[in-house]
Amino acid sequence: MIHNVFNEDLLTQYVELKFKGQHKEPAPPPMIINEEEEYEVEEVRKHRKHGRGTQYLVHWKSYGDEHDQ
Repeated sequence: MIHNVFNEDLLTQYVELKFKGQHKEPAPPPMIINEEEEYEVEEVRKHRKHGRGTQYLVHWKSYGDEHDQ
């Protein structure tokens, strides 16, 4: 069971960004194909072995580097 309460001590006050480089442009919405969200891969930037599988760092087309995953 999840309780609908939140510890207010975990909240922090909002601080206005002071420098132009701190503002991020919102990400573009995904394409909708057959009622499903679709994202296009621009490139695979890195890969690594993880357990028995492989993990990939993907750069998405039309998205900034901060959205890589």
